[in-house]
Amino acid sequence: MARRVDGAFPSAVDPIAVWEIKEYYYTTSFGSRIADGVYETLLDGMEIEELREHEDISVKHYLMVDGYRAWWEDGKSYLCRIFDMLHMVYVDEVLFGREVVEEMPRIVRERVAAYREKE
Repeated sequence: MARRVDGAFPSAVDPIAVWEIKEYYYTTSFGSRIADGVYETLLDGMEIEELREHEDISVKHYLMVDGYRAWWEDGKSYLCRIFDMLHMVYVDEVLFGREVVEEMPRIVRERVAAYREKE
């Protein structure tokens, strides 16, 4: 991939899942950081789609988002772009705030099961 993601399972070499974390707390102004973050996620999703289409390599792409004010007050238009990426399957799943803690055990179980099937 063109850039580093925040994490990969089972490793950065031949992963079956990658994830990105976009968290913005205590910002004094709303700037281009959020726009850049959304754009990076889109690019990663497009690269993963290309792998799937041309190389028959399947990688799940997860996005974790936090920072209430940044997304729900100042950045609603960018939040809409995240939902667009979800519907276009550039991201397989988006977790917001506490959902990260609630849903990660399920995601880990699913990815471990998929990894064991692959072996």
